[in-house]
Amino acid sequence: MEITIGVQNLAREIVLESEQTGDEVAAAVAAALDGRTALELTDSRGRRIIVPTATIGYVEIGSEAKARVGFGTI
Repeated sequence: MEITIGVQNLAREIVLESEQTGDEVAAAVAAALDGRTALELTDSRGRRIIVPTATIGYVEIGSEAKARVGFGTI
């Protein structure tokens, strides 16, 4: 699933691929905005992304990743 986080006063967005479902990401965002000081997510490579909640402009949760068709290497 692709997640895009807009951060205040930054021109670029944070974009990450995650193994979490859309509901899990939405719950993490809601919990962070409901009193935590940071939003913490883990991407598909195992890296942790931590964003202070005071600087979050928006969070865009993409659709579930679908199987790719074609010849390619991973």
